[in-house]
Amino acid sequence: MNGQPISGASVGAAGRRGRRGGVRLQALAAGALLLVLTACGGGETANGGGTGGQGPAAQGGGKQENAASQAVVTILPKDGADSVATSGVLKVTAAQGKLTTVTVADSKGTAVEGKIAGDGASWSPTAHLAAATQYKVHAIAKDAEGRESAKDTTFTTLVPKNTFIGQYTPEDGSTVGVGMPVSINFTRGITDPEAVEKAIKVTAEPSVPIEGHWFGNDRLDFRPEDYWAAGTKVTVHLNLDGVEGRPGVYGKQKKTITFTIGRRQVSTVDASAKTMKIERDGKIIKTIPITAGAPSTTTYNGQMVISEKYKVTRMNGATVGFGGEYDIKDVPHAMRLSTSGTFVHGNYWASAGTFGSANVSHGCVGLQDARGAGNSSMPAAWFYDRSIIGDVVVVKNSKDKQIQPENGLNGWNMDWSEWIK
Repeated sequence: MNGQPISGASVGAAGRRGRRGGVRLQALAAGALLLVLTACGGGETANGGGTGGQGPAAQGGGKQENAASQAVVTILPKDGADSVATSGVLKVTAAQGKLTTVTVADSKGTAVEGKIAGDGASWSPTAHLAAATQYKVHAIAKDAEGRESAKDTTFTTLVPKNTFIGQYTPEDGSTVGVGMPVSINFTRGITDPEAVEKAIKVTAEPSVPIEGHWFGNDRLDFRPEDYWAAGTKVTVHLNLDGVEGRPGVYGKQKKTITFTIGRRQVSTVDASAKTMKIERDGKIIKTIPITAGAPSTTTYNGQMVISEKYKVTRMNGATVGFGGEYDIKDVPHAMRLSTSGTFVHGNYWASAGTFGSANVSHGCVGLQDARGAGNSSMPAAWFYDRSIIGDVVVVKNSKDKQIQPENGLNGWNMDWSEWIK
């Protein structure tokens, strides 16, 4: 019996010790849970300094990662715009940053050339846009921290109601003489020649300065200062699509033309001596007797370019202001030198003794020939067979004035200083 109280006391003590141990374990477990919640939660940081404390990032003391770029890209016209003008509207700007990339291209991927300003604040095209064309714009700007902001838009240009094209010479792929200019006649009078000329680029290989000159408001010719060098390759880019040549009238032509300069041939007619000397690549290869304009119908002086060739053609004086003085239906080996009707051609109706001794024509340069243009041994046939479009025929010592530069392809009769004004 004495052992029971002792035994009971021992058991009670152990039970009390066990309960206290259980409390301590529960406290430790709760503390561990609190530590986990504190470490994983957003309430306090390790260096928070107490309830509501904030670390360096929250206080702004460090760089924020993944923050949005401050750069703002603006594109005009707005996304989805329609009937947009082909010039003067497209522009890309950046605020609170600088543009790094701007691309503009049509639906075929053809890029629009442009330039980012030196300060990176804007981009503008360096050429006009094509009409009735959809364009996509992609622009990227960076802010001061190097973070990028991008924008993409799409717009469509206007569909013009009135259009024009340029009718050009020489023909694409042709081989022409050293005097051949690039001559473009427009189907509508141009009131903004600067915009039209800017849209046409003429280059040569080997390179040489080439300048354009307007004759009136519907013709633009290009040439170098001197005749082309033999063998030169010339390329003409007509980028007229979308150019507003006059109010409400837009070009609709985009084309590239190439041609080659052949051998150098320059023939000189001496109206007084009644001869023509043919120079080929610096050497006189033949002298032919001729008949030039009669005293009352003299031949123009000056440098003239062959612009057309006809083995046989009709010449009617009524078409050039001579009334009914002549109408010859089968003039052989005719080559045009002026718009006003000057030709170098075969003559079968004058006696053989006329050539080299008398000037009897109505202003043309006549060479002895046979009717029907079938006799290749005749001087006119020989010259015709060895001449090409663009060859130069110079007339001198005639009792007439110098031909006007716009009369035919004869801009060589204008001084270079005047041409480039």
